[in-house]
Amino acid sequence: MTVLIRPLAAADRQAWGPLWQGYLDFYRTELTAEVTDITWARLLDPAEDMHCLVAETAAGEMIGILHYLYHRVTWAIADRCYLEDLFVAETARGAGAGRALIEAVYAAADKRGADQVYWLTQDFNEAGRRLYDRVGRLTPFIKYQR
Repeated sequence: MTVLIRPLAAADRQAWGPLWQGYLDFYRTELTAEVTDITWARLLDPAEDMHCLVAETAAGEMIGILHYLYHRVTWAIADRCYLEDLFVAETARGAGAGRALIEAVYAAADKRGADQVYWLTQDFNEAGRRLYDRVGRLTPFIKYQR
């Protein structure tokens, strides 16, 4: 399968929605419609430093999404790139869309001068972790939250 990567466009809402919901379902998370609407608006707002790439088949079917953002850190001069959400439709997994999306973020981060790209995942995301082990390096950090 040929996978094409491009930035999100305003006309993509109908195709993005089911992928976003699939991501939320995978992580056993529910969000209000308001949060989803605001997230959508932020992804399209050029004043926001939040971005979305989509993966499509050659026929134009959206099969994957990836949201990422940049932020400052105290340990470096350059910004960091946080790969926040990555989801590929179950029917398209294994075709290279996840890898292509991650590599596109790597390219965007390099162009921006970010000193690293990082992400989190759940321990039960075995298929995702097999890909992440090939395209990234597992760190020893443990996440806490309030």
